[in-house]
Amino acid sequence: MAKKAQATWGGRFSKGPAELMLAFSESVSFDKRLAPYDIEVNKAHTAMLNHIGLLTKKELREIHKGLDTLSKQIAKGELEWKAEFEDVHMNIEQALTKITPAAAKMHTARSRNDQVATDVRLFFKDACGQVIAKLEALLGAILDIADQNQGVFIPGYTHLQRAQPVSVAHHLLAYVEMFGRDIKRFEEVLENANWCPLGAGAIAGTTLPIDREFTAKALGFVNSRGKAQVTPNSMDSVADRDLFLDFAHACSVAATHISRVAEDVIIWNSSEFGYVELPDAFCTGSSLMPQKKNPDSLEILRGKSGRIIGNEQALFVMVKGLPLTYNRDLQEDKPQVFDSFDQIMISLDVLAGTIEGMEFRIDKCSEAVSDPALLATDLADYLVERGVAFREAHHVVGALVALAEKLDCPLHEVPDEKAKGLHPEIGDDWVEVFDLQRAMKVREGIGMPGPKQIRKQLARWKKQLA
Repeated sequence: MAKKAQATWGGRFSKGPAELMLAFSESVSFDKRLAPYDIEVNKAHTAMLNHIGLLTKKELREIHKGLDTLSKQIAKGELEWKAEFEDVHMNIEQALTKITPAAAKMHTARSRNDQVATDVRLFFKDACGQVIAKLEALLGAILDIADQNQGVFIPGYTHLQRAQPVSVAHHLLAYVEMFGRDIKRFEEVLENANWCPLGAGAIAGTTLPIDREFTAKALGFVNSRGKAQVTPNSMDSVADRDLFLDFAHACSVAATHISRVAEDVIIWNSSEFGYVELPDAFCTGSSLMPQKKNPDSLEILRGKSGRIIGNEQALFVMVKGLPLTYNRDLQEDKPQVFDSFDQIMISLDVLAGTIEGMEFRIDKCSEAVSDPALLATDLADYLVERGVAFREAHHVVGALVALAEKLDCPLHEVPDEKAKGLHPEIGDDWVEVFDLQRAMKVREGIGMPGPKQIRKQLARWKKQLA
């Protein structure tokens, strides 16, 4: 008779794995994070086993009592995680076996394959809820700053060249739209995670009379009507890693948005622009140059985005060539999503903190937005309203810009007779186009930076968050 070589699967082996193999193959060092979800899954699964008559009430009570004991130990950091038991699931089962012999029945009618698939779906539901809450907090911080700066105007940029004037609020509301879409992405991941794979077994289910809908309901895998949602194909249930990819992608897109916001604010904060003053609490100094105040929080946020995007790419490369169904490669799926989750959570907090303490320097903003060239397109529109074809109007205004450069004067200070000489439709009132307040008031179409539109959008988002 072969000597038992490994506590959880060693019956077929005459020798145990090498120490190097144990160190190489263990996953408990990172998947112990799933312990609270694994406890939930164990409770629901054993309740189902009792429901179908494969566990007595006494055995169920002993198992649940033992799991409660382990849950407390885990929360206090008192449970010793052992690499020899490979993963979080077997560590919990082996620890429970020391509390009650009934634990030997806990793994009836399931595999670690469907067990971990269920654990991570619970993790994703929880993680998405937490990220959404952080995104909503960030939106609240951005909306507050936007509300306070409705009357402050800055140049908007294309190609990092001054383009047209916008309000600070309009610029900030662009970020709100981005992060609003991020919320929808995480909501979709949460919805897709809400299907229970428990009962799929290793690949082909089980011959035992399990009740998958019972465990699904016990674990909260239900739709809006309370109906159990169970995965329909046992092979896909254990091989599927779409949720990992989707969650990692949602984190990557959110991180990209964070990075773009960070880059804008870094530029605004530079001496050359000077539009904003950043809070000391989220800046650092130089070890050599005493005058420096560096936007380190924003720079690190830019760096974090690369790390998070890298996690997504690692998952794609890992999954792309795997045959159905489960392969051990898949234990490497967790470090990436755990890291992306941790990094996106702290990044959202840091960005919110930085923005909350950010103040716009109205004098610098006003100086920058006073450039009349920002309203060159408005002059073209003025000509269009007087019946000039847009392409012709564009050409005329371009000629006016060239003339202003030749005369070395601002656009609106080109002498009247020289401006009127460029086109007969340039009337006595052409310079009125260069009034900033007028320019904003005529931009009241949907999605534009007019004051009424800004108030409307602020109200819409505040109502949505409330």
